[in-house]
Amino acid sequence: MTLAAATNENLAHISNVLVYSSMAVYTLAFFAHIAEWVFGSRSKVGRTAAALTGTAAAAPSVKVQVKQQGGGTAVLDKPKIVTRSAAGTRDVPDGPGAAGGTEKGDLYGRIAVSLTVLAFLVEAGGVIARALSVQRAPWGNMYEFSITFSTVAVGAYLGFLLARKNVRWMGLLLVTTVLLDLGIATTWLYTDSDQLVPALHSYWLWIHVSTAIFCGAVFYLGAVGTLLYLFRDSYENKLANGGNPSSFARSVLERLPAAASLDKFSYRINAAVFPLWTFTIIAGAIWAGDAWGRYWGWDPKEVWSFITWVAYACYLHARATAGWKGRKAATLALIAFGCWLFNYYGVNIFVTGKHSYAGV
Repeated sequence: MTLAAATNENLAHISNVLVYSSMAVYTLAFFAHIAEWVFGSRSKVGRTAAALTGTAAAAPSVKVQVKQQGGGTAVLDKPKIVTRSAAGTRDVPDGPGAAGGTEKGDLYGRIAVSLTVLAFLVEAGGVIARALSVQRAPWGNMYEFSITFSTVAVGAYLGFLLARKNVRWMGLLLVTTVLLDLGIATTWLYTDSDQLVPALHSYWLWIHVSTAIFCGAVFYLGAVGTLLYLFRDSYENKLANGGNPSSFARSVLERLPAAASLDKFSYRINAAVFPLWTFTIIAGAIWAGDAWGRYWGWDPKEVWSFITWVAYACYLHARATAGWKGRKAATLALIAFGCWLFNYYGVNIFVTGKHSYAGV
């Protein structure tokens, strides 16, 4: 074995150690997020709004007597308690997620974020070591794509936090799915470091695949927001109709931002990344022209990339149409992300095409 080969093998081993180490740290972050939700509470304004809502539901016809300066009294109707955000407004106070309200809950939340940052840095080190071991872009197969995807997704989440955006409510679900992604990658998708087929030796590998990973990671964050929007919207609907959600539903859903805020968050993310997904498809077509002599050949990966593009285009168009806002549009957004997932897992594993050169 040559010195270069031995060095590459050592780097590949270091990459594996770092990836497994990041999983251990992500697990600690998972438990810290659980502790945040268990020991934390809603913000003070959230608790006040919930208490007022409960009072209004129990006694909607309560009158309030107010003393006047002249010595008499006036009877006023109890003010209406808003339990659901109107379209385009923020009537329901946006809680800070699981954080806020108690010092202990906020402490566990900050510990969870700190552990997530550490796990992100360790996993990013694993991705870089993998790239150095093969001396190419570290996304030549599904294993490499998966570890890079989860790294970018966590990086985008931390970027929002760094920009002081209130997205800590996403932390628990994000860390859970990242652990699932890494578990699948290391258990079923692992592939030894190796060089790529000649068709992939192009600078377009850096451009096309990197943008595809970034788009998928950000689409994922949008899908998380959309899914939580559907739960929160149902919860607000139930309150608005005089229902009495279970204590578990209150414990979880009252800590989330208002449905209108979740909906706006998801829409803005999907709308912002959609042009980049369009560029990804165009870049892939240009690369296909250089590698295979044709820009479009109805390869399964090409077809499902286009289907994903159409699905997100329909979602964005639906958001601009009055009859397709809210839950209908949210469902369409989840379908679009489902298309992206199938394009990655389903097409790569179950369908044979020109994009099958790297195996898994």
